[in-house]
Amino acid sequence: MFPRLLTLGGFTLHTYGLLVAAGFLAGIYTAQRFARKFGLNPDQIFNLAIYLALAAIAGSKLFLILQDWRFYLHDPRQLFSLSLLESAGIFYGGLAGALLVLVIYVRRQKLSWLAVGDAVAPGAAIGHAIGRLGCFSAGCCWGRPTTMPWGITFTSRYAHMTVGVPLNVPLEPTQLIESGAELIIFLLLWQISKRRAFVGQLAGFYLITYGVVRFLVDFLRRIDPSAMLFGGWMSAGQLTSLFAIALGIGIFATRGRRPAPAEKAATARTS
Repeated sequence: MFPRLLTLGGFTLHTYGLLVAAGFLAGIYTAQRFARKFGLNPDQIFNLAIYLALAAIAGSKLFLILQDWRFYLHDPRQLFSLSLLESAGIFYGGLAGALLVLVIYVRRQKLSWLAVGDAVAPGAAIGHAIGRLGCFSAGCCWGRPTTMPWGITFTSRYAHMTVGVPLNVPLEPTQLIESGAELIIFLLLWQISKRRAFVGQLAGFYLITYGVVRFLVDFLRRIDPSAMLFGGWMSAGQLTSLFAIALGIGIFATRGRRPAPAEKAATARTS
């Protein structure tokens, strides 16, 4: 855990910021590659990726503020604090903001949002995998205390002051679990893309798999009781996970019988 990568005078290069930036760049590059693979305009996907990145940052911070509104209402200065800037925010807030921008963009550009989703999903997975390593370096999004041998212990006082992570207490490695899961999802999406059965398959697969991962990981995360829903039965992230899973299943149910464009052409040639 290295929250500060470099300090020169009054300038500090935070590991979190560097890794999140690297995640965005990797995601944009990956989305462009998959856009070419699926016959989309890579320049349009590049522009979209920039908009999605900005929307994701804004949405994740907004959802974090809404989740902990009592904290920020009690101390409004925290809205302009370094801890809020360094915090990863709420991923599903970023996803909601990105989905809103996606819908607006594809309608204006007259694109298929499922086709665009197939191109963007692998980039989102690899970008998120790298970004969660940034969370680990900063200490945010930490897990519950654990006695299991895989528990991780944070010792940086700087991290404790900026994001509040407990020190010298073994915690569930939720950031690393989610990062590893996202990497596996990316590799699976890469394999699926080689024989995509229908438009929307990658997008649906990502929504389902990440939804399941996030639903399970939230059981291991330390979440403020005031942010829990239904009397403490479920977190906002878990509720959103259920919606994501349902949307992914809906894509498979409605689009699964429609062949991808390349397969349509192959069928026409052989008939």
